[in-house]
Amino acid sequence: MHRILTMHFIEGMKQIDIATRTNLSVASVNRIIKQGRDLGMVEITIRSPFQSAFDTARMLVQRTGLSEVVAAPSATLDDPSRLKAAGKAAASFLLENLRDGQTICVTGGKGVNALVEALETDQKFDISVVPATGGVQGKHYTDVNHLASELAMKLGGRAYQIHVPMFAASPAERDSLMQIRSCIEALDRARNADIAVVGVGSIHADGSSYFDLTPEASGDIDAIRESHAEAELLAHLLDGSGRLAPYALNRQLVCMTPDELTRIPLTLGIAAGSAKVSPIISVLRGNYLNALATDEHTAVEILDRLDEKDGQ
Repeated sequence: MHRILTMHFIEGMKQIDIATRTNLSVASVNRIIKQGRDLGMVEITIRSPFQSAFDTARMLVQRTGLSEVVAAPSATLDDPSRLKAAGKAAASFLLENLRDGQTICVTGGKGVNALVEALETDQKFDISVVPATGGVQGKHYTDVNHLASELAMKLGGRAYQIHVPMFAASPAERDSLMQIRSCIEALDRARNADIAVVGVGSIHADGSSYFDLTPEASGDIDAIRESHAEAELLAHLLDGSGRLAPYALNRQLVCMTPDELTRIPLTLGIAAGSAKVSPIISVLRGNYLNALATDEHTAVEILDRLDEKDGQ
């Protein structure tokens, strides 16, 4: 039996060739192989080239309050490549969890744009896509209405638009804009969504998309620093503990709040790159997400940073 199992599983011989060499019938060889398996003499191990990414994702789930982590294998430390890999993983995760009749709310940002660009499917879904924030003119990845339309088109669903700006000129103007009927309807749809797809923004990194949202933030670096902001979520600045930072523009936002985000059944954040490690940790500490799409390198850096905090 050992000899036949070795020839078949180790040497890769076909059963008919084993039968010829051992002067047994093919039926006998097949029976012996089955008996060997039943007796526990055969163990089959499948090794995936992506195993380390799976293991890293599993460890991140164990260390955080996340239900799901998708850590895409990434061959380089180049941030655009890492974000592209995370976007592709996020697109696959979204398709696996999407059902007819659902509503998706989205933010702007490079992470959400990476998902939209990577999404490929021939299946058409009876779904709705709605912005979770007011609109921003300028770069395509900050235009939440554009991203909502592109995502809906790729999925075969319908998109809703929000025709008010994300940043009001004052808290009073923000309150007025929030009372516009079209704004109320759009944000109510977002609050009652089944899935939220959001970016996690950095504040201190060069090229942070937060500063593409409003010119006022670009000239307010000192105030941002004094607020101890570490992350951006739904255009709100958060401190290192995941709480809203005491920053003036947080009170002028026309959009869902991070707390409202937590009431959506599936909240998927997308972020990758070394500059996103601290922001991701901040958002996780606030318990705003239950799923994260990133790349393996970023996931490892998050685990290392959590280990450093635990060791202090």
